[in-house]
This record gives sequence, C-alpha cells and structure tokens, in this order.
Amino acid sequence: MKDTFIPSKLNLKQQWYVIDAKDKCLGRLATEVSNLLRGKNKTIFTPSQDMGDYVVIINANKINVSGKKKFQKIYFRHSGRPGGKTIENFEELQLRIPERIIEKAVKGMLPKNRLGRKLFTKLKVYKGQEHPHMSQKPKPIEL
Repeated sequence: MKDTFIPSKLNLKQQWYVIDAKDKCLGRLATEVSNLLRGKNKTIFTPSQDMGDYVVIINANKINVSGKKKFQKIYFRHSGRPGGKTIENFEELQLRIPERIIEKAVKGMLPKNRLGRKLFTKLKVYKGQEHPHMSQKPKPIEL
C-alpha cells in the first residue's frame, strides 16, 4: 500500500502579504483574501489544515461597494441585553469602524469551525496606510 501524503509534516513557511484596499470592490477583495488565508493558491492545499498565509489590508476606509449598497447594506449586532439591538448601514460603519466591514466580509467566507476561527486570526486590517508588520517583510499584492 502507498502512504498517504500529509502536508502538515512539511515545514511550510507562511508568507506575509499586504493588500491596498483603496478603490477595491468589497466582495472581490474579500474573496481573494479568504483564498489566501485558506491557502487555496498553493498546490498542496488541504481543506482540513491551515495551509494559508498572513494578510495585512491597508486603507480599509477607502473600500468601495457598487450600486446602492452604501445606503442599503446593513450591519446588525446585539449586546445580549434587552433592547441592545444596533443596526447600522454601510456608510455609518465606514465612518466609525472601517476595519469591521472587511473583517465581517472575509469572516463570512471562511469555514464556520475551529479552523475558520484560527484562520481569521491571520487577517490584519488597518484604517490608514501605516501598519506595524514591516519587520515581517510582507509582499505587496495587486488585485
């Protein structure tokens, strides 16, 4: 019998990538980022293992959406207390916490299990141009 190939036994070096979100479409950016986080761009992709890389997104406050989504897309959260429901549209949330928009879009595209939660910790989103991950020497990616 042949041995089963298990990629986790390899010493896989995880790469750091930086993506500029300025004037990018939210859904298309989130799809590419979730594929990088999962490692789907690698030849040894295994759905049940963490094969992905780290992703740093800058200029989250300049993300774009098409159509009327800026006014119609809503974000819901609840504090858990009676009357603790909060509903915001895209424009309000972009002014307050622009990082959360990209985080929610990417998190929705990751697996809903232990692995998905682990992969989500490898996403770093920043409002402006600066980020504290220069020592990791992230590669810029143009999407």
